[in-house]
Amino acid sequence: MASLAPDSAVALSAGDPGLVGVVVTTEWAIEPSAGPLPEPVSLAVVCGDNGRALSPDDLIFFNQPTTASPGIALSPTGAAPSALPARAEAGAEQIEVDFRRVPHDVGKIAFVTYIDPEVRGAGNFAPVRSLTLTVSRPDGSEIVRFDAPLDDAEEFQAALVGELFRDGDGWVFRAVGRGYRNGLAGVGIEFGLDV
Repeated sequence: MASLAPDSAVALSAGDPGLVGVVVTTEWAIEPSAGPLPEPVSLAVVCGDNGRALSPDDLIFFNQPTTASPGIALSPTGAAPSALPARAEAGAEQIEVDFRRVPHDVGKIAFVTYIDPEVRGAGNFAPVRSLTLTVSRPDGSEIVRFDAPLDDAEEFQAALVGELFRDGDGWVFRAVGRGYRNGLAGVGIEFGLDV
């Protein structure tokens, strides 16, 4: 399994021509404290070739587990967090992507994690000790892992962790790790969504 640096990419289909899909798992660990803890939420934005969401229904998160585009869905079972730092509280969510069913007008799937302001009020990534995105085969074997940098975490309320995008007839994963100071509003501006 390869571990990526920010802004690097790995070809998924080219390295494994028989790969029919992947499971993308986002995991986080939060340092417990006496005060309210942030509530990270993962979502995926299904985009066209222009990098914008195909429609408001092409967004996947806990309240919308499937999209207008088939072949992309929140796993109904969720994911079990892997090894965590001592005393950390953990969470994980996973999205299944079946390359055979994803429509041709889908050019990219962006994976975002944000701090939910409706649960415990406005928050940021400062208490988040790790944020990891893993791309695995359908059998669970890992292909690549990206540990998102958390520099200046207190300034960000959302982060674009990584993305899958088409490259000819195949798929590539790109590690991003870019934060949004304006949280979901920034996500909405970038992807053309009202969130």
